[in-house]
Amino acid sequence: MHWWNDFVAWLLSPAARPAIFSAAVLAITLTVSGLLAAWIGRSALKGLLRQTDRQQKASAIAALIDAATEASVWNSLTPGEQVLSDRAVGQADILVRLLPLKGASVAANWSAHQLAEMKRASATFGYQLDPAIAEFRDRLIEWQNKPGRARKIFQSDLERWRFDTVQTEQSLMAKQDAWVAQQHHDLYASTATAPAAPFTAAASSDKGDTAPTPQRDQPAA
Repeated sequence: MHWWNDFVAWLLSPAARPAIFSAAVLAITLTVSGLLAAWIGRSALKGLLRQTDRQQKASAIAALIDAATEASVWNSLTPGEQVLSDRAVGQADILVRLLPLKGASVAANWSAHQLAEMKRASATFGYQLDPAIAEFRDRLIEWQNKPGRARKIFQSDLERWRFDTVQTEQSLMAKQDAWVAQQHHDLYASTATAPAAPFTAAASSDKGDTAPTPQRDQPAA
C-alpha cells in the first residue's frame, strides 16, 4: 500500500495540479468531440433518409400521375397496353402504401378510386379529362407537402363515395327485387289463364255450329 499512499500524496500536492488540469481538459475535449461527431453523423443520416424519402415519394406520385394520363385514354389503348398500364398502377400503389408518410394507405385508396373513375369516363369523355388529371396531380402534391391535412380530405372523399355506392347498390337491389316480383306475377298470371283457352275455343265452336243435322233416308212403309 506504500505506492498508493505516495500516489495520493502526489495527487494532493500543488505540483500535480497542472497535470490534473490537463487531463480534465483532455477528457472534456474528447467527450465533446465524440458528442459533436455523433450529432453530425446523425444529422447527415437524417438528411440522407429525408432525401431518399423525397425521391421515393416523387417517383410514386409521378407513377400515379402517369397512370392517370393513361387511364384518361384507357378506351383507346390496346389490350397489351392496358395490361402494362395495370401493372404499372399496381407497382405505384404498392410504392405509395410503403411510403413512410402519414395517410399513405388512405392516399392509395383514394388514387385507386380516381383511376377507376377515369377509366370508366374514358369511353365517354376521352381527352376531355385533362382538368381531372390536373386536379389529381395537385391533390397528390398537396398530400406530399401537407400529409395531415390532405389525409383528412382523402378520408372525407372516401366516406362520401362509400355512402354513394351503398345508396346505388340499394337502389339497384330494390329495382332487381321489383323486377323479380313482376316476373313472378306475370308467370303465374299466364299459367292461370292458359288452361281456360281450350274450353273457351270449344264453347265458341259449339255455339257457332247451328246447321241442321242431315237425316238418313227412311224405308217406305
